[in-house]
Amino acid sequence: MLEGYRIIDVDGHVQEPGDLWERWLEPEHLADAPKLIDGNRYYHGQPRNNKLSDAVKAHFGERTVATYRENLEAGWDPDSQIAAMDRMGVDVSFLYPTDGLFMWHFQNMQPATAGALVRAYNNWLDEFCRYEPGRLRPVAALSLQDPDLAVAELRRASDKLGMRGVYIRPNPVDGRSLNHPDFEPLWTECEQRGVAIGIHEGAHCQLETAGANRFETDFALWSCSHPMEQMMAFLALLEAGVLERHPGLRVAFLEAGCGWVPYWLWRLDQRWKNVGFEVAENVPQKPSEYFRRQCFVVLEADEPYIAEVIDFIGEDRLLFASDYPHPDHEPDLADEIVALESRLTRRVLTKILDENPRALYGAL
Repeated sequence: MLEGYRIIDVDGHVQEPGDLWERWLEPEHLADAPKLIDGNRYYHGQPRNNKLSDAVKAHFGERTVATYRENLEAGWDPDSQIAAMDRMGVDVSFLYPTDGLFMWHFQNMQPATAGALVRAYNNWLDEFCRYEPGRLRPVAALSLQDPDLAVAELRRASDKLGMRGVYIRPNPVDGRSLNHPDFEPLWTECEQRGVAIGIHEGAHCQLETAGANRFETDFALWSCSHPMEQMMAFLALLEAGVLERHPGLRVAFLEAGCGWVPYWLWRLDQRWKNVGFEVAENVPQKPSEYFRRQCFVVLEADEPYIAEVIDFIGEDRLLFASDYPHPDHEPDLADEIVALESRLTRRVLTKILDENPRALYGAL
C-alpha cells in the first residue's frame, strides 16, 4: 500500500534469463529458434531489434545499470521483482515480457517455432510467478502466426496455468491484421473465458510497424509505433465487428499513454456520422461507445490532459502501469501517480489504481 492506495500495475515486465530458450524450449524446435550470436539474437539473418542503433543500446544499458544494479546482479529473479514492487509501492503486478516482445515476432517465422517459443515463455513465467502468486500475476503470451495454435495456447494457459490475460502485439503478422476473420475463434474464446486482452506495442520489432518504413531513429520510431499502432488496433477490432459481436470482450491498450484516445474516438465518430453506412453491419453504434463499453487504456502520470480524457471516456476506462524494468521506466512512478490525487480526487484515483484493473483482469 502507498498512501493508503492498493496499487495494481496492469503492465509490469519481467526480464527473462539469457538461457530461458535453451532451458525451456522443446528440443525439436531448437534448430529453428533465434540464435544467440555475439550477444544478440538472430532469426534467419534478422536481428532481434530493427533499426536500434548502438548508441541507443549503449544508453539503455547504462540506464539499466544505474537504475537497477541490484536487480541486475540478482539475475532479475522473483525476489528482486518483489523488492522493486515494494520500492514502488505496487501491491500486484501483471507481468509482460521483455525479450518476448520480439522473440516470436520476426518476419516469416515458422508458426510451429513461434508457438513453441510462446509455450516455453509461458511455462517459465508460470514458475517465476509461483514465487509469490498473490502479487506476481502472469499474462500469457500468444503468437499469431497460426490462429489455431493461438487458441490452443490460450486454452492451455487458462486451464492449466490459471492465467487471466493474454498479450498480443497490434502489428500485422504474416499478412493478418487483428481484423482478419481467422482470429474470430480467438476473440470468442477470450470472451467466453473472461480472459482480458492486453495489446502491447514495442518499437524496433521486425514486424510491420508504423513509422519503420520512413524513419531511422529511436526518437521517431518509438514516437510513431506506440500510439499509432494502438490506434489502428482499436480500429481493426472495431471495423471488423469484433467489439460488436463480443460485447463481453475486455481489451486494454498499453504503453502508449491515453492522450490519443479522445482525438481518435472523435475522429472516428465524425467519420461514422458521414459514411457509417459503409460499416453499418459491424459498427451500428458510434465508435466511441464501444471504447467506453469494453476498452481500457493506460495513462502516463505526466500527461497534462488526464482530467479531460476522463471527461471524454469515463473514469472506469483508465489504468496504471509501471513498465518496470525498462530503461525508460521511472522508479518513482507510483509516487507520481499518487500525487495525481490533487487533480483527480481520491475516489477517481482509487478506481484507476485498484478497481479498474480488477474489472479488466477479473476480481483478485
